Amino acid sequence: MTGEQAVALATAYFDSGEFKSVLARRVAMVTESQRDDRDAELQRYLDHEIAPALSELGFKLHQFANPQAENRPFLIATRVENPQLPTMLCYGHGDVVFGDDENWRSGLTPWQLVEEGDRWYARGSADNKGQHSINIAALEQVYKARGGQLGFNCTFLFEMGEEISSPGLAEICQQQQQLLKADLFIASDGPRLNAVRPTLFLGSRGCINFRLSINARAKDYHSGNWGGLLSNPGTQLANAVACLVNEKGQLQVAALNPPAISAAVCEILSDIDPAGSETDPEIDSRWGAEGLSPAERLYGWNTLEVLSFLTGNPARPMNAIPGKATAVCQLRFVVETDWQHLAHHVSEHLRLHGFSNVEVEVLRGSPATRLDPTDPLVGWALGIMDKTSGKKPALLPNLGGSLPNDVFSDILGLPTLWIPHSYPACGQHAVDEHMLKSIAREGLQMMTALFWDLGEQGAALIAQHQAHKASKGTA
Repeated sequence: MTGEQAVALATAYFDSGEFKSVLARRVAMVTESQRDDRDAELQRYLDHEIAPALSELGFKLHQFANPQAENRPFLIATRVENPQLPTMLCYGHGDVVFGDDENWRSGLTPWQLVEEGDRWYARGSADNKGQHSINIAALEQVYKARGGQLGFNCTFLFEMGEEISSPGLAEICQQQQQLLKADLFIASDGPRLNAVRPTLFLGSRGCINFRLSINARAKDYHSGNWGGLLSNPGTQLANAVACLVNEKGQLQVAALNPPAISAAVCEILSDIDPAGSETDPEIDSRWGAEGLSPAERLYGWNTLEVLSFLTGNPARPMNAIPGKATAVCQLRFVVETDWQHLAHHVSEHLRLHGFSNVEVEVLRGSPATRLDPTDPLVGWALGIMDKTSGKKPALLPNLGGSLPNDVFSDILGLPTLWIPHSYPACGQHAVDEHMLKSIAREGLQMMTALFWDLGEQGAALIAQHQAHKASKGTA
């Protein structure tokens, strides 16, 4: 058996309709983690779908209660063929966002797979049931092609609370480091660059949300009686925000900017166009960091966004000077940003600009991650994807959005390779969510080829990776 033959088996499996049947069964489970009345369904998804599929491949199953969120369990499945072989860690989440049933267009429902042309509609079809089902199916094809062997050891981590910010995931990874010990990480989530181009991304931008508040006085006062005598917190806060991010969307807090984009990352991003597809919004060429391309702004730099701004009563404005104002802002950032000291940097910047009355409160944050794009594992994955799909894959140093990749890269210390099987217009977290059949088919082919080749030359690949780390002084 060769890699090409294994891919042919995977293609035949997909074309037979078996993959569609499996996905249809899985999306029918109403696994909304944001609701308290779906606990049984969340557990049933692991027990009736994931556990049997991995058990048939010889995985040993370990279930764990969530240390932070009740009834949002974890499953760690392990298959050790030979302790001398390299181990790959995979990941997926079986929970989905609210179905929003009543707002799907006529003829569609979140909980039934409906095929229309190249689209499979259902909640979870793109995020994340369809994506992890492709990877499990690829493991199945390699397992069958090798006569009951993968050629490497494999661990699969499943969570059921990703859509509520993955509570307990970091703790489980800290507590179960021995069980989760591996040599590399390969998983699928998020979108491709576009519907046509296979994509590999190496981490994600970090994200930190913070609240700015001015509490001038306990109540509002009539603007005719007191206007010009009492400070207006709304006016003051608008000006405070404007000194953090200017009218062109450019971050003004120097301490929160990253180092200059490296030559290696600039070269990677020179091949990336993050917009231009039929369903993409038209980007504003004058918005964002000056002197950077759209790809560099999105994947290589930091942005500060104002998510909400509230003063007075927007629904029923009164002729009164409000007593307080508040804004929630967000910093999306890349590696080497001093984000842990954001409150200090923002407060100091505001003080220097005359806004010492603004309170800064950090709400939540997650780190940025990025595998070294010159790592041999990156070239290996890109080569397999190119050969299998016949298309030049897009390489992104990190996703523009955020994923819990830090638990895999920082806590578990793994090189992380993400190969998404979705695309930006999939309706993820919205109504009419769908997976493209063409992407699913191509994704299954690429993952089968990748897993097959890992079984062929995994030990050599890991040795090259370790030598590269040593040469960089990061071993």
